[in-house]
Amino acid sequence: MAASRALSALRLLARSRPPLSACSRSNSNRAAIGHLHRQHYGRLYPLLLVSTDGSTVRLRYGEPKRILMMPLDSNTLPEAERRARLRRQFRSKPKAKEEETFEGIDLDTYKKFWKK
Repeated sequence: MAASRALSALRLLARSRPPLSACSRSNSNRAAIGHLHRQHYGRLYPLLLVSTDGSTVRLRYGEPKRILMMPLDSNTLPEAERRARLRRQFRSKPKAKEEETFEGIDLDTYKKFWKK
């Protein structure tokens, strides 16, 4: 009696299952709760995200970086600090150096090197 019930339960399960060709794991875009199932996002690295107010958040990021800082809004800074940051960011062009001239050199002292 118990064996026949077990067999009938197995038959019901076999009927409710989809055929083997329609596998539920054939697509990488299925939902995942425990971990990611896609090979494209296979390796994520730990990252420390630093906000402008100094708070930090630990994330998983696709590139191996240690710290990522959020950009600072220059409109919220005081005028002096904003100018100092702009000066550091856009430094002045280096001044052109004057070329050396041969006016102050006595060429007779080097005359011995010209003759063979």
